Amino acid sequence: MSNNDKNLTRRDFLRRMGIGMGSAVALSALEPLRVLAEPSEKPDDGKSLMTYRTQNGSGEKISLLGFGMMRLPREQDEVNRLVDHALANGVNYFDTAPMYGGGHNETATGEALSRHPRERYYVATKMSNYNEATWPLEESKKMYYGSFEKLRVDYIDYYLLHGIGQGGMKNLHGRFLDNGLLDFLLEERKAGRIRHLGFSYHGDVEAFDYLVDHQEQYHWDFAQIQMNFLDWRHASMGGGRRRDADAEYLYNKLLKAGIQAVIMEPFRGGRLNNMPEEWQQQLTEARPDASIASWAFRWVGSYPNVLTVLSGMNRMEHLEDNLKSYSPLEPCTDAENQLLAKVADAVSGIPTIPCTTCAYCMPCPYGVDIPANFAFYNDCVDKKLLPLPDKQAQDYDQRRQLFLDEYTKTVGTEKWARKCVDCEQCLLHCPQQIRIPNQMARMVELIRPPRRT
Repeated sequence: MSNNDKNLTRRDFLRRMGIGMGSAVALSALEPLRVLAEPSEKPDDGKSLMTYRTQNGSGEKISLLGFGMMRLPREQDEVNRLVDHALANGVNYFDTAPMYGGGHNETATGEALSRHPRERYYVATKMSNYNEATWPLEESKKMYYGSFEKLRVDYIDYYLLHGIGQGGMKNLHGRFLDNGLLDFLLEERKAGRIRHLGFSYHGDVEAFDYLVDHQEQYHWDFAQIQMNFLDWRHASMGGGRRRDADAEYLYNKLLKAGIQAVIMEPFRGGRLNNMPEEWQQQLTEARPDASIASWAFRWVGSYPNVLTVLSGMNRMEHLEDNLKSYSPLEPCTDAENQLLAKVADAVSGIPTIPCTTCAYCMPCPYGVDIPANFAFYNDCVDKKLLPLPDKQAQDYDQRRQLFLDEYTKTVGTEKWARKCVDCEQCLLHCPQQIRIPNQMARMVELIRPPRRT
């Protein structure tokens, strides 16, 4: 909803959405619109140094840095401050989804953005109908219309089929094809309520191939993939079920099909910002004034078929650092690409868990903080703090106690891995296809007192 439409009535909203008052798809009443705070910063006046990419077909100029809204702060004032600063420095692409933030993310995003002129930003959201209860067409439509209400818009710039590949072709058919939902969304694009239609991919590459191979039928405007210098050729590393395709395959297939790529997880949920010290040192020596994160952003932004690169920026210092990477972009040199390839080869051999801390697996019904457990484990692997491998070693008890002390301080006993009962509910939602209960069992083994012979 634009600033001029703040007094739009429910009846007017429904009419503009093309929904009759007697429609079987009933929207919940719009919450009363409260007076929104004025932006703390004015939007970019064209003087920023941000690098932009042109969207095929429309000619829209999209900022190479996109704002991934999934990990927003809880305070709306802080969300507003981050959004204002991003817009003031040339960022114009904002990505959210109905499932983010426990269902509140779209609302927070809409409140922050609607304080600005509608033509100054592009908003992306998704059809997150993962639960089979939402597969029927009318139920999915409720989620679709709900996004308009929460985002306060009368059209959505970039709309995605969320997480195709999870659950394979069976889920693709159940969620989008057999129920007529994709046909409905294609019609919505024709009507202009969706400006650009695409999909995000995790998991079974058969679903990815199917959608791309039917480009002449669906005419995808973009596709969102996980791409970084580690996943480029090492996407299957890290202990999860083998993934069928590296990012190199995904990117090149989109390029050949004429579909632009939106990039998620450019540094693997922070994994590439917390690699072993020896490799961080090499990168720092090559560019003393650059952050470790900036290497990942420059690398992925150097690919010309990338429309925008999403980053979950919940702190101002993260936003500022990422702005430097793309204001303007300085593409990676051949020497830098070779260095990053060596880093990727080395990091791929480290037995970490490929968790990106997306928290799709949460909440755990038994109280396990899955992302926190995995982040702690990976940090211990990098710092060589795991009490392995010989439980009979003289210093094992000392190393195990140090591990336990840090584990208690970092994660907390009430959220430990040992609370996992192997219910496998989390497996349905993990984009990285990690065998989460198996990994939890490994962590439990680390904290179990050794049996002395």
